[in-house]
Amino acid sequence: MKIVVMAAGGVGGYYGARLAASGEDVHFIARGAHLAALRANGLKLKSVNGDLHLQPVSATDDPRTVGTPDVIIFAVKQYDTAEAARLIAPLIGKETAVISVQNGMDPQQRLQTILGRDALMGGTAFITGAAIVSPGLIAHTGARARLIFGEYDGRISPRGQRFLAACNNAKIDAVLSDDIVKDMWTKFALLTAFSGVTSMMRKPAGEIMGNPDTCKLLVEAIAETTAVSDAKGVDLGANFVDRHKDYYANVSPDTKSSMLMDLENHRRLELEWLSGAVARFGEELGVPTPVHRSIYDALKRHANGGG
Repeated sequence: MKIVVMAAGGVGGYYGARLAASGEDVHFIARGAHLAALRANGLKLKSVNGDLHLQPVSATDDPRTVGTPDVIIFAVKQYDTAEAARLIAPLIGKETAVISVQNGMDPQQRLQTILGRDALMGGTAFITGAAIVSPGLIAHTGARARLIFGEYDGRISPRGQRFLAACNNAKIDAVLSDDIVKDMWTKFALLTAFSGVTSMMRKPAGEIMGNPDTCKLLVEAIAETTAVSDAKGVDLGANFVDRHKDYYANVSPDTKSSMLMDLENHRRLELEWLSGAVARFGEELGVPTPVHRSIYDALKRHANGGG
């Protein structure tokens, strides 16, 4: 398959590297020092699931040069959604699938406006500790790296089946879902809690889960997002919070959320689309979200970068 990775950050780079190593025709979209390193030295991946060094790799900052792909893995930060979508729009063919694995629940409407509804498949990545640690080098410190994708209407489409086969061949833990909206809300409930609490406390998973007070705060944050999901008509199933309250106890103790890593490195945060979105949805629906509101208020002065 011809696969475009937009862009070659921690998440997109991880999956793109695995697919390229298995023989798929993968093209990485990158920029700046990271692009220069990919061109000069290839892509290096250090992962608990196995290291890779791919050289040469196809890498460019101009998506128009790669032609029409079968799949575009759309993995940019939320604040770059519109710009990145406009860059890939000329690539999309009749059967092209754009699979967004972005954090948050907001991007789909923006992507539909720019790319059209038919191109989009829903997606979510349960991957921990994936990040660019230096130009050309991606580290993945968590064991989890599950990729879930599917058509919004629940169809098991031929394009979905073809991409699943490619993922299986690359030994990626992949699922072709018949209820991707529920899967996305499941990830959103877990992610918003972890990103928010770890960032507000500036502590990794082990210290959050090892302290009764911060562990309780994390569970309450999961419960708030679950309540918002229910109010939006997406039922995550009975006892969702009880079934997932220990989810982050099973990750490496030094695992940090991507938002905490961005905060520590003075980069722009996705706060507006994570805890900020939960608080906003809660206000619109009449669902109390005091934990996420507190997280948003505590971090918003850092949202555009800062210590």
